Amino acid sequence: MAKTVAVIGAGVSGLISLKCCVDEGLLPTCFERTDDIGGVWRFKENVEDGQPSIYQSVITSTSKEMSCFSDFPMPEDFPNFLPNSKLLEYFRIFAKKFDLLKYIQFQTTVLRVKKRPDFSSSGQWEVVTESKGKEHSAVFDAVMVCNGHHVFPHMPLESFPGIERFKGQYFHSRQYKQPEGFEGKHILVIGLGNSATDIAVELSKKAAQVFISTRQGSWVMSRMYDHGYPWDMVYHTRFSSMLRNVLPRTVLKWMSERQMNRWFNHENYGLEPQNKYLMKASVVNDQLPSHILYGAIKVKSRVKELTETSAIFEDGTVEEDIDVIVFATGYTISFPFLEDSLVKVENNMVSLYKYMFPPHLEKSTLACIGLIEPLGCIFPTAELQARWATRVFKGLCTLPSEKTMMEDTIKRNKKRIDLFGKGQSQILQTNYIDYLDELAAEIGAKPDLLSLLFRDPELAVRLYFGPCNSYQYRLVGPGQWKGARGAILSQNRRVLKPLKTRTLEPTSQFPVSFLLLILGLLAVALAFLF
Repeated sequence: MAKTVAVIGAGVSGLISLKCCVDEGLLPTCFERTDDIGGVWRFKENVEDGQPSIYQSVITSTSKEMSCFSDFPMPEDFPNFLPNSKLLEYFRIFAKKFDLLKYIQFQTTVLRVKKRPDFSSSGQWEVVTESKGKEHSAVFDAVMVCNGHHVFPHMPLESFPGIERFKGQYFHSRQYKQPEGFEGKHILVIGLGNSATDIAVELSKKAAQVFISTRQGSWVMSRMYDHGYPWDMVYHTRFSSMLRNVLPRTVLKWMSERQMNRWFNHENYGLEPQNKYLMKASVVNDQLPSHILYGAIKVKSRVKELTETSAIFEDGTVEEDIDVIVFATGYTISFPFLEDSLVKVENNMVSLYKYMFPPHLEKSTLACIGLIEPLGCIFPTAELQARWATRVFKGLCTLPSEKTMMEDTIKRNKKRIDLFGKGQSQILQTNYIDYLDELAAEIGAKPDLLSLLFRDPELAVRLYFGPCNSYQYRLVGPGQWKGARGAILSQNRRVLKPLKTRTLEPTSQFPVSFLLLILGLLAVALAFLF
């Protein structure tokens, strides 16, 4: 008899977890608190307790070719970076294509997930839910926690002396929806992540003045990278990942600084990161530098103290007549329906094996999907997590001992701190391609580039020097997709399709494809040899 799986949440991680369950012959039931799919990517006019919330103008910071699920490319005519409504449309197409909606119980809240009395032998869970005012209980063989970590706002008010006497309005960024109502205001945005910069830019078009306060600074990059291609298609290649892994940190720092300052000098704009040796995620914002350039946004240091109407900064400067403070200070990791011991966050570490499995469980029948911040797109990452988890539930993959898992978790955390720092926003960060390959290796889906080099040299070159997208993990192993090779070789067409809306006369070009192929093969061979 097929095993039953409770999937908590029908956002991105929940949808792909449902598909992976079905692919592996498991019987999933998804519990979704709201009346629709999409999770954080579904815009709602009002903020709801216990639900993620986004502002109306959110656009993805990762491109469609790097964000789609591994056996389901986005439509060719979709833009390369998607407004939240367009991304939600993709999820709807995906859910319909694989008939996933029939597994979802909408308007159903998970209250408790607890071990059955015989858990040590059965590994089963009792899931208590509430729907239409009534509680229900059901037993499942496994649980996939997919409700995300953008629900409970982190507002460190204790770090802002004087906030209690501030007479203006202040709120967390999850409360922000649109710029109307902020006309003529003096606004202080605290934080320098993607949400902070998006909100600051949007508000600056209505407000009298916007200030953005940052403790440590950040590199800021455009969605448009070399030759106008999406940044992540250029940045996330196996070749560049190899360089980042083998080059000395000082060389990497120099290369990164040089690359990031090609667009604009971050020091001149007050944005230069404090510790340039750390590999923290860059901010993706196409408009921030120009808004700083013409004074609509002013960058300030850390807030030292607040008065009734003003903000005093660490460098001694003061900004008067502040009307609004927006705290874009991230989120707290919390799963109120789980026992505290299951997913612990302490000592600047999440105690999960490879960010997924609680290592101390007698049976590996609970997995957190999407509880991670990769330096790349979360969607392919969550998909590989779900593919691995479902095979663990089926007994096709086995986890190591508790001791081994804890040692790996501690070692991984030390490496994370060394690479990304100790900040609260870095608790879940990890390298992108390394982590994808690590997950793929667990299920036998990691492509063998050396073998491919002899069997299919064109594909091998694309895999090594081209974008490392999700299609690569459908070439071999369980869940192979016949269209994977074609999707890899045709991705440039899908990138250019929505751009080329004006017909131009073709220009003659010198045929260099053969030369590029030879050079690529030579480079791959040298990389493997040395």
